[in-house]
Amino acid sequence: MTKKIEIIPAIDIINGQCVRLTKGDYNQKKVYNANPVEVAQNFENCGFTRLHIVDLDGAKSKHIVNEKVLDDIARTTHLKIDFGGGIKTRDDIEKAYDHGASLVTVGSIAVTYPDLFLEWLSQYGSDRLILGADVRNGKISINGWKKDSSEDLLPFLKKYIDKGVKNVLCTEISKDGTLQGPALSLYSKIMDKYPQLHLIASGGVSCNQDIENLEAAGIPAVVFGKAFYEGKIDVSLFDFNQIEIN
Repeated sequence: MTKKIEIIPAIDIINGQCVRLTKGDYNQKKVYNANPVEVAQNFENCGFTRLHIVDLDGAKSKHIVNEKVLDDIARTTHLKIDFGGGIKTRDDIEKAYDHGASLVTVGSIAVTYPDLFLEWLSQYGSDRLILGADVRNGKISINGWKKDSSEDLLPFLKKYIDKGVKNVLCTEISKDGTLQGPALSLYSKIMDKYPQLHLIASGGVSCNQDIENLEAAGIPAVVFGKAFYEGKIDVSLFDFNQIEIN
């Protein structure tokens, strides 16, 4: 299986441990490994070059909590890390970069303080920022998926794409952690509207076929976690030499 879609494994962190939630519900938590650094090293050994880290404690607390885990992974691997969760202030974003993140995912601030997000976009550049667009019932969700905003997805994206955003991580919350397949029609709709976008699909990936389906639909990148941890992704089928790296 030659892959042109960018495939990005995810590590979600609560209490310093590698976990996965179902539909963003903190009460539906499963711990997969107490040592996220070990997990990251395993990803690198498998051939992955990119890693998505979510500080779930940070998302809930509204500030970065697990920067030490980020730092440890950055120091002990060569993975290109994008980091999200709890990025609410300039101190948070600087902390993420200082502790080894190559890119930072910002979601809630883009909803609640758009001018601040645009300041960061101008200061750090579109290559170092990912716009997080977590969707539930067509609305952007914020603060660790605990609250739905009044922002509709496509107008929300357009507003920032027009301002220079190139990278968007879109999670369909109803699919996240369910292993029921990704929201292919949603991602296809986004790409039809904004074909220049580097869209990272997230939520629901259950097997290699789901990744192939996303690739066939022209989706540039995909994040997955639970499917890998549950042994439903066959890494041996990936030709890492052919993967396009953003």
